[in-house]
Amino acid sequence: MILQAAERMKDFEEGIFQLLNGKKEEVEKKGRKVYNLSVGTPDFPTDPHIMQAVIAAAKDSANYKYALKMLPELTEAVISRFKERYHVDLNEREIADTYGSQEGISHIGLTLCNPGDVVLAPDPGYPIFSIGPSLAGAETRFYELREENGYLPDLEGIDEETCRRAKFMVVSYPLNPVCRIAPDSFYEALIPWAKAHNIIIVHDNAYSDIIYDGHTGKSILQFEGAKENCIEFYSLSKSYNYTGARAGFLVGNETLVQNFKKLRSQIDYGTFLPVQYGAIAALKGPDDGVKARCAQYQERRDALCGGLRKIGWQIPDSQGTMFAWGKIPQGYADDVAFVMELLEKSGVLCTPGSSFGRLGKGHVRFALTLPVEEICKAVEAVADCGMIK
Repeated sequence: MILQAAERMKDFEEGIFQLLNGKKEEVEKKGRKVYNLSVGTPDFPTDPHIMQAVIAAAKDSANYKYALKMLPELTEAVISRFKERYHVDLNEREIADTYGSQEGISHIGLTLCNPGDVVLAPDPGYPIFSIGPSLAGAETRFYELREENGYLPDLEGIDEETCRRAKFMVVSYPLNPVCRIAPDSFYEALIPWAKAHNIIIVHDNAYSDIIYDGHTGKSILQFEGAKENCIEFYSLSKSYNYTGARAGFLVGNETLVQNFKKLRSQIDYGTFLPVQYGAIAALKGPDDGVKARCAQYQERRDALCGGLRKIGWQIPDSQGTMFAWGKIPQGYADDVAFVMELLEKSGVLCTPGSSFGRLGKGHVRFALTLPVEEICKAVEAVADCGMIK
């Protein structure tokens, strides 16, 4: 018998993080200290009031049945959060829950695209932005994000044939991996441009609570006319260290949200109720922890980016997200080979930029997932290994 996988599986290679983890384990077996700055998993503890809400709900046997839909209290919590945090008015038909934003982005193409449709995604960009459309049989066309343009897309530079065929465009700021924010003027130009070309905007808003230097994170729904053609994924993973719980939301245009809910009703039976109660506690609770962690991430950014610049590696300050992004040092051409050599010689592990797209080549991404003291030791290890000249 010949076992044949679907043709689409040719598009999926072993994830870069699995490969890096294997290399990390090799180095650790040699007795080397590894400073793992590759995977963006928050190392901060979840706030006690969120954990207590999950624990209390988990003790009630009634909460182990199918949820089927969002709890009314959770819907109200999302409405309140968007009103207070972003000054956006939502109603219950403009909200759907998801198993985190990654699950939502992976499925949204199934609700919007027919085979052969075009989806616009950023390069560099997070891999799910292109993997999701591929599951729907859509063709991903990448718009370039270049440093000289502030890592913003050149909307007028996207050719007319691509605009005509595009069903939706994925946008995300602050953007993982390039760690840049977008000015209001970008959204003010993006929304009418997309309307003129009949393009839906899918905004990934995973990091609006992790923005530095006094800037304020935005929702695309804050901008005039956004609800006509925009939807947004909002996640509790990074803001509240609720990553494993997989709690996120799709908000925005009612027709698009309801269409997504129809698809999701065929896939699962709703978010586990104790997870929903934890999400309610997060959204309705104090934001002190969120603000404190943002300040701590900024301290880590300063230690990493500033420290690396002091030893001669010009890594610019991240403007947002829990990452930092920069070019590999002079004298190196291959970012993957550089990352592997850096791990071998210094014990510092980061992610090669080429895993985020063609324009990521020659760059690396660091995750700000170690305390300042450990980051300083990592910088010292890089300095001592002799690779930065």
